[in-house]
Amino acid sequence: MKVEEGFQLKPYTEGNPYTADVVLPSLLKRLAPSDAFVEINQDLERFGSVVLSTLRDLSARTSEPKLVQYDHWGQRVDNLETSEGWRGLKAKMQEEGIVGIYYERRHKELSRVHGFMKQLVATGDTDVIFCPLSMTDGAARVVELVGTPMMKQDILPRLTSRQPDIAYTAGQWMTERAGGSDVSQTETVATPVPHATSPYGPIYSINGFKWFSSATDGDVALALARTGPPNSGSRGLSLFLIPLRFPIIRPPGAPRPSALTNNIRVHRLKNKFGSKILPTAELSLEGSEAYLVGPLNEGVKHITPVLNITRVHSAVSSTGYVRRCLAAATAYSKVRAINGGKQLLKDTPLHVAELAKVNLAYRALSHFVFGTVVLLGKTECGRASKEEEFRLRMLTSAVKGFAAEKASSVIEECMAAMGGQGYMEETGVGTNLRDAIVEKIWEGTITVLSLDIVRAASKPGVLQAFMSWAENILSSCPQDLSGQISSQLTVLRTALEEVSRSYTPPIPPLLPRPALFAFSYVASALYLLEHATWAWKIGERTVDVDIDIFRRWVEEGGLCSAVRDVRRARSADHQRIEMDAKMVYGDELQSAVSEDISVSGRTRSRL
Repeated sequence: MKVEEGFQLKPYTEGNPYTADVVLPSLLKRLAPSDAFVEINQDLERFGSVVLSTLRDLSARTSEPKLVQYDHWGQRVDNLETSEGWRGLKAKMQEEGIVGIYYERRHKELSRVHGFMKQLVATGDTDVIFCPLSMTDGAARVVELVGTPMMKQDILPRLTSRQPDIAYTAGQWMTERAGGSDVSQTETVATPVPHATSPYGPIYSINGFKWFSSATDGDVALALARTGPPNSGSRGLSLFLIPLRFPIIRPPGAPRPSALTNNIRVHRLKNKFGSKILPTAELSLEGSEAYLVGPLNEGVKHITPVLNITRVHSAVSSTGYVRRCLAAATAYSKVRAINGGKQLLKDTPLHVAELAKVNLAYRALSHFVFGTVVLLGKTECGRASKEEEFRLRMLTSAVKGFAAEKASSVIEECMAAMGGQGYMEETGVGTNLRDAIVEKIWEGTITVLSLDIVRAASKPGVLQAFMSWAENILSSCPQDLSGQISSQLTVLRTALEEVSRSYTPPIPPLLPRPALFAFSYVASALYLLEHATWAWKIGERTVDVDIDIFRRWVEEGGLCSAVRDVRRARSADHQRIEMDAKMVYGDELQSAVSEDISVSGRTRSRL
């Protein structure tokens, strides 16, 4: 039989990733005033078509970067070669206003919602292009807040430009071999250059080694370096703007010089599990020129905006990977027939039930993410109350960790829902799964983030701000609606009390991680309740689905098991901690006995 003969698989067709989405149009309608809604909605509809055509075509032309360290004369050149597709994706997203939308602020705080919705519908078809753009976003915010006047004049407009021939991308260089996420062990040293001046501020000479350098093909980077004594930990770190190449200002379209022009050596590209199109490298800074950003020895404080912004970007990306894979699995169910070709998967209740579980998680993540995004936008525009700023402080770490944790398992379900086709690289599900997993590590693992929430909640007023907001959402639910969801509201209130206890000292050592999940389940449930209440009050056509989504998330999404985990961690004694160590590392005494027995056996065999 020829391949063209016999049964032929029917390709599936995905709709516009924005207009066909089950969450975003309705969510935007609730968040935006009518005039802003019309404009943003039209742009997102248009951009959805761009995703299906231009971005997917560019993504198909990407390939892994290549580092050429020496030319044929044996001279060190450190040329980083990226693919046409990668460069095209970066240029297209810059034209679309990523990062520009966030700093033009045409729609004030909703500019964050606008831009992040564009990113969410494009994630999964853009080969991690939002990684360097997220750090560019963070760098722009730092320069906007504490940059020198000339940084704001020359660098900031390029970081936010919609013109690819002049737009900059920026890296964030914090990770070093000694510390990983622990910047207190930073070995890179910054030394002031005597009698040297620059329009951008005091000139320093930077010497050190950066273990994971992001945006290696970028133009500038923010980096931490030690300006205090070695024993000063993170208190002796300052923040610097480092040009990757000189001259720092070049004519539009001019060739990009090597990083060697600023004494930056690219030693090798990282061989990663995923995000393979993204050039991540090991760098040595050997007397590289840099400019101080903000006051001396306050680097950790002033790089914090980068971390907060990139963590929100990470949560958006995690949710975007889920959206992309759910869209594929849903479209596949409409064309794949079973039972002798008589029944489509979409008409099979058991199959649809599994897709509904994925859909539930996607909706919860989307509402959680954009609830956080709104607060970020309000804070940047100076329109947030002190209580909203406090709430953002807890939500940022939580939403990043929660979205990353949920995404991987949900994407696996999408892959399985497509059977053998889901396992094929051509569908993109496998690539999205690999790329999504890095979100569990990048910008802080879940354990690191859970400890960050503990620190945030310990600040006066922070936990109370969240609790007050939660009570306001619960009390705003109309009585008629409350009667339909009374049992779920009771469960949610109980979980809310557990969250409050979890962040009230003393906090047992095993509690922070399960507390992050309980907190996240509660926060996402509250955002779903807020949306269901809005839909009920205005008579939105999807109100029955919105109410059921809230019910299911509270009952079936994982909230109850998260509360049980919190209670178990709170009651755990020292014996459990010791047993954990024995389970992982073994009983040292038993190991010693085993070794003695082994030695004795070898001795007898020799005799």
